[in-house]
Amino acid sequence: MIFLWIGIGGFIGAILRYWISGWIQAGAVTFPIGTLAVNFIGSFFLALVMFLSEFKGYFNEETRIFLSIGLLGSFTTMSTFSYESFKLLEQQEHLLFSVNIIGSVVLTLIAIYLGKIITLNL
Repeated sequence: MIFLWIGIGGFIGAILRYWISGWIQAGAVTFPIGTLAVNFIGSFFLALVMFLSEFKGYFNEETRIFLSIGLLGSFTTMSTFSYESFKLLEQQEHLLFSVNIIGSVVLTLIAIYLGKIITLNL
């Protein structure tokens, strides 16, 4: 049964990623802002789910797995991030490459921190 919940979450997360990333990316030509945005958003919500589970007991195991592995696991996208970063490097866009790498790592860590802070202050 748990595989079904992961699959349903993955289906929903993948569709949300496609829609939200595309919506944010519209109009941006070179820099992969859509991927950066979904990684930030997904990291923030992953932090909320995990810290709410760990510190507040808000989610049972099935719900936590559905949200974290299924929905948010398919919503965030490190493989796309890596590919798009590599393409920036191939295109000699060294500044944008650096901004994407540093921005993605720093912003997703900030999102995790914000999620923890929000959770602990509920």
